[in-house]
Amino acid sequence: MAELRRSPALRLRADVPAHTVYDRFAGRYTGQVDDTVLTRGDGVVAYNLAVVVDDAFQGVGQVTRGDDLLSSAPRQAWIGSLLGGAAPEYVHVPLALNGEGKRLAKRDGAVTLRERLARGESQADVIGLIATSLGYPGVRSLPELLGVFDPATMPRKPWIVSGE
Repeated sequence: MAELRRSPALRLRADVPAHTVYDRFAGRYTGQVDDTVLTRGDGVVAYNLAVVVDDAFQGVGQVTRGDDLLSSAPRQAWIGSLLGGAAPEYVHVPLALNGEGKRLAKRDGAVTLRERLARGESQADVIGLIATSLGYPGVRSLPELLGVFDPATMPRKPWIVSGE
């Protein structure tokens, strides 16, 4: 019987042990940089390369994402520096969690806006829920939220979303 072989992944050898980035909330953050997969064995470009190239191509100057992804920022900034790009501003924010303390994710059954609307909630209800989580109770529209939002006052703890 013929032996099935998987193509190897293409890796970039790290020439540094660590790289430092600045995050708006975490401050200076130094994380490990190890040999990084650029393309997987199936030929698909790996996330860490794709996101850096895509952000650079689109001129992204700020990357905002969940704080569970802070540890990947040094590796991505290092890859970007090798490609001659400037590191974006990083802003890693606390996650929204369900009542069990698990991160909200569609793949784990988190309720989408469409599903909330189908349950009879309005767009204003959902915006109000998000605004309240950010410390702005009573705000029920995006223009109103944009008018009062101040990143410096964002909660630094995860948000427990009830009613999932």
